[in-house]
Amino acid sequence: MNFTGLIVGIATFLCIGLFHPLVIKAEYYFGVRCWWAFLILGMVGIAGSLLVENVILSTLLGVAAFSSLWSILELFKQRRRVEKGWFPKNPKRK
Repeated sequence: MNFTGLIVGIATFLCIGLFHPLVIKAEYYFGVRCWWAFLILGMVGIAGSLLVENVILSTLLGVAAFSSLWSILELFKQRRRVEKGWFPKNPKRK
């Protein structure tokens, strides 16, 4: 039996599930000015994906990298959702 697809599928699901609340918390505490952290994480993940020989680990690094890059867009969308009142605004942040 080959479990590679199952492992990658489950890990992708968990990775996307991790980045969703991470974007919400990042926007709440830091606003959109932390977008560069997601960019750096994405670039490091891409480099790691290219350098790792293990197929599963390389795939998971790629999934995490592009989830991080996608989070940059979601961070700016989250700001709009907060402005619309769909999510709470951090009262300590201007």
